[in-house]
Amino acid sequence: MAEKRQGQRTSQKRQQESGGEKNRTSERRSTRRPSGAQLAKSARDELAEITGFSAESVTSLEQVDDDTWKVRVELLEVERVPDTDDVLGSYEVQLDGDGGLLGYRRVRRYPRSHAGEDDAVGGTP
Repeated sequence: MAEKRQGQRTSQKRQQESGGEKNRTSERRSTRRPSGAQLAKSARDELAEITGFSAESVTSLEQVDDDTWKVRVELLEVERVPDTDDVLGSYEVQLDGDGGLLGYRRVRRYPRSHAGEDDAVGGTP
């Protein structure tokens, strides 16, 4: 009978120890930096929520320094028929190293039919 209790205690101790290792592993995972895809999704989702416009695409992702990322997101600002007359806005979003929003600004506004023209950067065509 005493051997049975000893076995139960040993089993419980092993479970506690393995649970401790799982906790340490999850702590290590939580300190990892977000992936590029996670940063892009964060920028797209937060910008759409703030502006109320729907996100069309993420067109660039650039690490500025160790703790700052710059993401370019295209938003549908005005929907028209035909859709080639839709008005899009190109936004530059700054994120910290954890994916938190630092700021954003619109750098271009243009009709969808002029999407490939970069001469309107910074202004309205």
